[in-house]
Amino acid sequence: MKNITLSADESVIEAARAQARSENTTLNEQFRLWLEHYARKQRVLRFRELMVDLQGKASTGGRKFTRDEMNER
Repeated sequence: MKNITLSADESVIEAARAQARSENTTLNEQFRLWLEHYARKQRVLRFRELMVDLQGKASTGGRKFTRDEMNER
C-alpha cells in the first residue's frame, strides 16, 4: 500500500477523527473507502461515455441472427 500526504485545517482533522472514533473506525480507513468510491465513480463515467460513443455504431441492419449464428466462434 502506498502512503500519501494530505493537508487540511487542524480543527477539521480532529473533528473527522472524533467522528471516525464514534463509528469504531479510523480516519485513514474512511479516507481509503472514499478514495475507492471516487476511483470507481470515474471508471463508471468513462464506461458510460464509451457506451454513448458506441451507440448506433454496431448494427445488424435489422437482421435477426439464429442462436447457432450468435454462438459461432
